[in-house]
Amino acid sequence: MREFKIKNRKIGSTYPVFIIAEAGINHNGSLKIAKKMVDMAKKAGVDCIKFQTHMADKEMIKTDLRPGDISKKTLWSIIKNSELSEQNESDLKDYCKKQKILFLSTPFSIPAVNRLEKLNIPAYKIGSGELTNHPFLEHIAKIRKPVILSTGMSEISEIKQAAKIFKKHKTPLALLQTTSEYPADYKDINLGVIEKLEKKFHVPIGISDHSFGIYTSLGAVAKGACIVEKHITLDQKMSGPDQKFSLTFNELSELVKGCHAVKLALGNSKKILPKERQVLKFARECVVTTKNISKGEIFSKENLTTKRPFTGSIPATDFFKILGKKAKKAIPSNKQLSKNDII
Repeated sequence: MREFKIKNRKIGSTYPVFIIAEAGINHNGSLKIAKKMVDMAKKAGVDCIKFQTHMADKEMIKTDLRPGDISKKTLWSIIKNSELSEQNESDLKDYCKKQKILFLSTPFSIPAVNRLEKLNIPAYKIGSGELTNHPFLEHIAKIRKPVILSTGMSEISEIKQAAKIFKKHKTPLALLQTTSEYPADYKDINLGVIEKLEKKFHVPIGISDHSFGIYTSLGAVAKGACIVEKHITLDQKMSGPDQKFSLTFNELSELVKGCHAVKLALGNSKKILPKERQVLKFARECVVTTKNISKGEIFSKENLTTKRPFTGSIPATDFFKILGKKAKKAIPSNKQLSKNDII
């Protein structure tokens, strides 16, 4: 299945890039901030804003584990402090509807999926950490709503196992090439995987981009990505592990413009276009005399050259065909040669 729909939005290689603004947990548990992020995403022109449905005690055991170098805080405290209540999520969904932007949220537990089902969300985005959580994937697959699955921290064999679950239930699936580094080094992005995933799985392919800026996202579109997901923030100086590599409003706006521009530029036809023909008239050259030529004189490199504009009857491509032929009549200098000038 190379394309599918989320509500009325078609997603696939022949459609505009589907751009997801990943609010994630950058609201720090504040509904007010979350709504401001919705406003930002809408104004920037993205298709969808996505949050995360965390229920800490349902998705993990309480632990003092820290998320590597991402934060000095424990993973438990980060997740717990960024939870939105069921009512918060309902309010956010209603607010997105009012603002006419698609609301999605990533669940991290089966109870979170069940909560989102009460909100009747139209599709599921699954994070890279859940790619190998087969009971979780099976639960979502049975719902048979479109799924967008990130593939960070995985190998092709693991992606294949996950994709098999959704295929079994005939659940529409898209895969995102993902590097689970925060932020991700450009050298680790591996945009070439986008084409490999498309050839192997025959589903829409995109990118979940955790690098700085918009460069790799635009490169992904050039490689064929039809979905782009980027973290967003109101202020990169806000507290939280994802803020510093998230896009601000101006960057997000440029991402939207850039994705659409690159997508439009992906044609593979090489021919003279209608709008090029007016340029062709003044940009190309014709055969022109460089001195006065007598009747019967032989055309040579000494008395002929090529000059703009392309308004004569003998194009520059025929220059060497004319050499050695004779002038039918006297021809003045700096005149475009015509077929009537040649014997």
